[in-house]
Amino acid sequence: MRYRPLTIGPDVVDIWRWPLDVGMDDLPRYVTALSDGEFARASRFVHERDRLRFIVGRGKLREIIGRYLGVPARRLSFACNAFGKPRLAASRPPLHFNLSHTGGMAVLAVSDRYHVGIDIEKIVPLREDVAGHFFSPGERLTLRNVPPDGYLEAFYRCWTRKEAFVKAHGAGLSLPLEAFDVSIDSVGEPKLLRLEGDPEAPAQWRLLNLALPAGFVGAMAALTAGNDISLRYRSDETAKDMREEMPLAAPVRRASSNNQLFNRASRM
Repeated sequence: MRYRPLTIGPDVVDIWRWPLDVGMDDLPRYVTALSDGEFARASRFVHERDRLRFIVGRGKLREIIGRYLGVPARRLSFACNAFGKPRLAASRPPLHFNLSHTGGMAVLAVSDRYHVGIDIEKIVPLREDVAGHFFSPGERLTLRNVPPDGYLEAFYRCWTRKEAFVKAHGAGLSLPLEAFDVSIDSVGEPKLLRLEGDPEAPAQWRLLNLALPAGFVGAMAALTAGNDISLRYRSDETAKDMREEMPLAAPVRRASSNNQLFNRASRM
């Protein structure tokens, strides 16, 4: 299948969502998109399900980013900043993206203007006091006032908003989770309330909830310099009208056919 490059437009962040568990007939397409380094990384996973989910997650990410840039998926080159956040090694114009996955589902945020971060979590019972270890004093106090039957969802709203912000900020573990506050309300637009050492930060950032299936919670954060943004949910179906003469992936030399790649992936 061939496509012309996708466009985003002003003050919009594209959100993609896809399953990580696919049929074996679909697997070779994702294997083909991987770099040799990614394929080697996949081989180091101990459990087969984790290996296959990694292949689908990275392969689909490459397909999508390649469609924005008009570049075959396997020709993309990625690097990381000093704190480990992935980025395109070379992109003109720049393209920002961030990936999150949990419970067999992946989501990807893409922007041609803003640094973005995204996080999704499956709502499951907590085995320890995560909030007590990682949230700020203000967030812990707010959570203590949440009725017991609403605590779990409130916790995950807070957690995903914090994780999305950390990922968009790009400073990794050097930014302690207790150094900033986010809102945890279920209604209204989520907000960054405080960032230690930067009183202007709340006005510079936007947080948005993600529309997800029941049982999942997610958030997206973007450094917009105060500009309002909206989310545009995309899928292969919504992008069908953009087909044109551009291959998703270049030929792969590490195996002589997709069948060989498929066999290698399924045996890992």
